[in-house]
Amino acid sequence: MSAPGQTRRSSRESPGRRRPVRILLAIAVAGLLFLLGIAFSRALDERPRRGEPVTTVQTLSPRTQETPASTVTETVTQP
Repeated sequence: MSAPGQTRRSSRESPGRRRPVRILLAIAVAGLLFLLGIAFSRALDERPRRGEPVTTVQTLSPRTQETPASTVTETVTQP
């Protein structure tokens, strides 16, 4: 039985084994973030560059207008 104030630990969770695992996990996460940063920077470098602006000039010929069949004039007076 355990003395009061002490907690039982399983044999798999010894303090000596937990610390190296945490350190290795932190190194692996840091390495993954580093590689992700490199991939992101390369993707930004390889994106297509914007070219020179292209101006297109097009001449439009005017359309002929037909005379209307009839015109209506309205006069509105306000008091």
